[in-house]
Amino acid sequence: MKRHFTKMHGCGNDYVYFDCTKEPLPDSAAAAVWMSDRHKGIGGDGIILIKRSETADFYMEMYNLDGSQGRMCGNGIRCVGKFVYDKGLTDKTEITVETLSGIKHLSLCVSDGKVREVTVDMGNPSVSPAVIPLAAAEPAIDRPIELSGRKFGFTAVSMGNPHAVIPVASTAETPVEELGRQMEHNPLFPEGVNTEFIEVLGRGEINMRVWERGSGETMACGTGACASAYACGLLGLTDDEVLVHLLGGDLRIRYDRAEDRVYMTGPAETVFEGEIEWPLGK
Repeated sequence: MKRHFTKMHGCGNDYVYFDCTKEPLPDSAAAAVWMSDRHKGIGGDGIILIKRSETADFYMEMYNLDGSQGRMCGNGIRCVGKFVYDKGLTDKTEITVETLSGIKHLSLCVSDGKVREVTVDMGNPSVSPAVIPLAAAEPAIDRPIELSGRKFGFTAVSMGNPHAVIPVASTAETPVEELGRQMEHNPLFPEGVNTEFIEVLGRGEINMRVWERGSGETMACGTGACASAYACGLLGLTDDEVLVHLLGGDLRIRYDRAEDRVYMTGPAETVFEGEIEWPLGK
């Protein structure tokens, strides 16, 4: 069975996309593991399937490179918006996408017939331990934690998936893999956690590196950028509009206090397209 795919990225956070509006992709978790391999597969942080939805314009189903299913990906959903518009699955520039974290509203910025940038209403952030989930009675806001013999403070935030935001003096000098792996498997987070290491540059600007559960360090994380900007606001480190510098590019994050909602704006890019035979070897 040959399937057409599209490789896309948002700020370097790259996924392999499949149009599943007419035909499903069997064994999706296994497909994610093989296709994500950067040496023997297509290469990426996972795969994203675009399906029909009964409650929104489209449904986004995502799998990390280890085969685990993700609830939401901010960079991935921007590329979903570009995919469905550029390929003629919709002619609307305001669309809704159903995810495991709820329905997200996307505004598509179109130039020369192609989507160049997407703004996503990322919804309501939460520090509730039950929502994150966090094994604690109270919210964790600058909560002390020891990692590799060093003391840090983390703020736990849900953006539909769990995040731990840790301010550091320098993101460039932070051992992200070592510390991120410890956080991902910390018993405080029964479902694991994405960990953002942030360096505050000013009231409206931060650097960020991220360790994503199930994927390791990635070039960018949209939900992580939103969680980081929100956490920085809670800690009084930044204002409500923040430019987030990631390894793969920049995202603009805005927290609307009146609505208690976070908005993310950033690029979406198509890398290449092709065909694969799946299942592998058949």
